Amino acid sequence: MARSSSLSEAEAGVSCFASTLPGFRGVLKHRYSDFIVHEVARDGTLVQLTSFDLPTECVDVKEEEKAAPSADADHSQALESFRALCGDADCEALRGLLERVAAGGDNDVSPVILSPDADKAHRSEVHNFFKKNFKFLVTDTVEHSDGVQRCIRMRLGSGAGGGRGGGGGGRGRKRKNMGASDWRDDRPFDSRGSSNWSDHVGKFLRFHLYKENKDTQEALGVIGKMLGLQPRSFGFAGTKDKRAVTSQQVTVFKVPANRLAALNNRLFGIKVGNFCYVKEGLVLGQLMGNRFTITLRGVIAESEDVIKAAADGLGKNGFINYYGLQRFGSGSVPTHLVGAALLRGEWKAAVNLILDPREGERDDINEQRKHYKEHGDIDKALRNFPRHLVAERAILQCLKKCPGNYLQALKGIPRTLRMMYVHSYQSYLWNHAATMRVEKYGISQVVEGDLVYNKESPPEESTSVDIAETDDGHTNSSEIDLCSEAQPEETIQSVKIVDSGDLLKGTYTFDDVVLPLPGSQAIFPGNAVAEIYHEMAKKVIFMIEMTSFSVKFCDNEWKYIEIWFFFCQDGISLTENAHGVKEFSIASMKGGYRRLFQRPIDFQWELMTYTDESLSLAETDLDVLSRTKPKEANDLVTSDQAQDKLEEASDTSMPTNGSGSLENKPTGNSDTSPRKLAIKLAFTLPASCYATMAIRELLKTSTSVAYQKTLSC
Repeated sequence: MARSSSLSEAEAGVSCFASTLPGFRGVLKHRYSDFIVHEVARDGTLVQLTSFDLPTECVDVKEEEKAAPSADADHSQALESFRALCGDADCEALRGLLERVAAGGDNDVSPVILSPDADKAHRSEVHNFFKKNFKFLVTDTVEHSDGVQRCIRMRLGSGAGGGRGGGGGGRGRKRKNMGASDWRDDRPFDSRGSSNWSDHVGKFLRFHLYKENKDTQEALGVIGKMLGLQPRSFGFAGTKDKRAVTSQQVTVFKVPANRLAALNNRLFGIKVGNFCYVKEGLVLGQLMGNRFTITLRGVIAESEDVIKAAADGLGKNGFINYYGLQRFGSGSVPTHLVGAALLRGEWKAAVNLILDPREGERDDINEQRKHYKEHGDIDKALRNFPRHLVAERAILQCLKKCPGNYLQALKGIPRTLRMMYVHSYQSYLWNHAATMRVEKYGISQVVEGDLVYNKESPPEESTSVDIAETDDGHTNSSEIDLCSEAQPEETIQSVKIVDSGDLLKGTYTFDDVVLPLPGSQAIFPGNAVAEIYHEMAKKVIFMIEMTSFSVKFCDNEWKYIEIWFFFCQDGISLTENAHGVKEFSIASMKGGYRRLFQRPIDFQWELMTYTDESLSLAETDLDVLSRTKPKEANDLVTSDQAQDKLEEASDTSMPTNGSGSLENKPTGNSDTSPRKLAIKLAFTLPASCYATMAIRELLKTSTSVAYQKTLSC
């Protein structure tokens, strides 16, 4: 839908509050270091970057794969065979690489990309040639700079001093049994590891990823590029916010820790540590929750008593467990509208919603969108669309191969991302149902017909519900924040409809109430709340087509005109499949449940004053390391200072006292600058809960990016 701005909270169904306490003004994410997130692992431990030490276990690689070629090694016969296979230019490129390797300058041996090669069979022959003749070199297939053609890249294997991310020579093994029934889409893709790994060492390297002002996909993309790994080689429990400082667990298949640790001095805004080898890799959803440390700056209230009451109220009363605006994207085309088009089977309309120009996007990107819409030049669009437009580029690649096959183009989008469109529509319905439940029945008690987790159900009757059946876990859209808090619960208890007997017994409270995410196995409430799901789904949704043309006005000046035409489409059925594509049908999805209400866990807060906006008011993991291991940490921090152009002043820190009391803590050294007020909050939320919704309850104001920007001005 054409819009002048991104989705508002009210449009997303976010309308109610858990308490009537007044809020106050405060700026969220004024600095990215004001939003610190630590993942809580499944065993309940807090994921923090505390060490850069290598694990005690060692990884052995076959001797013949460790050695680089000696300076006097004779490769003339192999080179001539390669010349016959690939031609003069590629042969000379290989000769130059061999000379640099033989010279012993491992650190200066950069990968070499051969000429574009459209013949897959020939590329396989080249790969096999290297496996046979140059075991110390590693090859893989990469995309050409034009975004269309494919090339072979060759580089020094890890055992010989650089290159490949597998701890040994040999090209990565191919994905096996892709069509077999035992293949599970949620398994980490582990085809890039060494085939010569010590038996006594776990096959996965687990490490803690610390990142600043970068999303998880971007950070792992940088690491993967340095190691020569595909993004899908990494496993993680959930992606984290971009504008934040976050720490989380990541796994990668058969990569020696020393290779990863060696990158730290070359990484900007990213650090890796706490290495250990484990038997299994991480997949989406394998986390208990997240611990947040959030600083709200520029706090203004009628009195400190108002702030104290609001903060204490959040800890006591909790918040409505809405899906935050991140779930629906930051662009002017909300992702739930794309999901609605998919559920109706409107493949072309869904493609247009993803590709068409939109308000609020960077001018250069929007110009490329407009050019493609007008001229349909796929090759030019692929050359000019930025890499972060994952869905757009995937669609264009498929349309290039199969013109007009919009369904196939949509299936070309990585599964994690394309399913998020449908799941965002489920979330849209859930939010509106939550608002109706609160408005109609209040939040003081459970009522007849409510859905609750069944306390009388034995553990063995728990039901596993895959709300988001993901496989790749490695892609992201420029607009969708797939933060870990947005990931659904993996396993839930069975539910029941509250009856009069339950009310008499007092077995359940409002805290137990859940609402369904529609699906074939989801039960709807036994009261009026069930109606809102079907009413919202049946509402007419406007789809749009844009036509542009030039008009000559009376002043003889030609002007470019855009007209948006609105077309009415039928609503969506939650019980029937409108088409034959199961993955884009709610009736073919299992569905699930989500708690209506959530209280922050281990909630703490403190009030402080500051004078310098450039000072950080909370410690990051690197801040702590700089105190405990100053030399080791400071060597890594230094390189980041040049990277942070948006926030020129480097972060400093102050310790928190962990208190829930009202304590005015001054920060900043200027005696002349006016003192400003800030509140720092620390709390834990289960996976799938949004910290922004807790902040919304505290402030009683919108958490939208647009609104927060007005406060920062």
